[in-house]
Amino acid sequence: MLGPRVWSSVRQGLSRGLFRTVGAWASGEGKKVDIAGIYPPVTTPFTATAEVDYEKLEENLHKLGTFPFRGFVVQGSNGEFPFLTSSERLEVVSRVRQAMPKDKLLLAGSGCESTQATVEMTVSMAQVGADAAMVVTPCYYSGRMSSAALIHHYTKVADLSPIPVVLYSVPANTGLDLPVDAVVTLSQHPNIVGIKDSGGDVTRIGLIVHKTRRQDFQVLAGSAGFLLAGYAVGDPALWDPGAEENHGLVWVLRRPLPRPLGGAEPQPGGGAALGFHQQWLALRAGTGPACAHLSLLS
Repeated sequence: MLGPRVWSSVRQGLSRGLFRTVGAWASGEGKKVDIAGIYPPVTTPFTATAEVDYEKLEENLHKLGTFPFRGFVVQGSNGEFPFLTSSERLEVVSRVRQAMPKDKLLLAGSGCESTQATVEMTVSMAQVGADAAMVVTPCYYSGRMSSAALIHHYTKVADLSPIPVVLYSVPANTGLDLPVDAVVTLSQHPNIVGIKDSGGDVTRIGLIVHKTRRQDFQVLAGSAGFLLAGYAVGDPALWDPGAEENHGLVWVLRRPLPRPLGGAEPQPGGGAALGFHQQWLALRAGTGPACAHLSLLS
């Protein structure tokens, strides 16, 4: 059962109309929060005795804060959240919120195996500063995780969350891909703002973009390796020339960006840095509404 404090927060969240306006990130009256942008994944440093190294965590945040990122993602795969206790997960979110610039958006991984535990973790993360909750698919009983079961799970979480919810599908770690039909159904929920898809299937990503193009819903893809391919499928004009709105795509950059020598443009340094530089130049050279709405997340 949810404790009295948790239910109090849940009721407050519901009284705010299921989703809240997060400063300048709200896209307008009656609109969901706009999560488009570049979000580097924040790793969780550990000491030699396997304790969370909060000093190093804050040091990393101060360094990342010098880049013009839209925000940060904590407790995704790079954050190693399965190795953290519940209290450590909340403390990490709190420390990150305190260390990061106040104008940045904080997406926090709050997924747990049960719906009740996920609701409690999501509400608690909202209390310590998360702007949106990134909820990974429950997977221990993967054989029973049908579309209906997952829709039920995410709907309950979104109904009771005081902050926007981002679906998170990472089959390499969970062995479970969030079905496209479930994503389409969930995209209609007023408190579910998008999906971070780390499966790497560009055809699937394009299908999700196509099927949710009429919803206020954004697709967050999980690897820079398919950035340009995702950019191509991210323009609804490729599917429907009459589309009035563009989908923002949020991309995960799993490797650190080289420090820019001037402005915000990364410099080529070989390997992953060179590859990102080439993609960066390609995107800068792009024109039209699709380029304007393309985003990067981690």
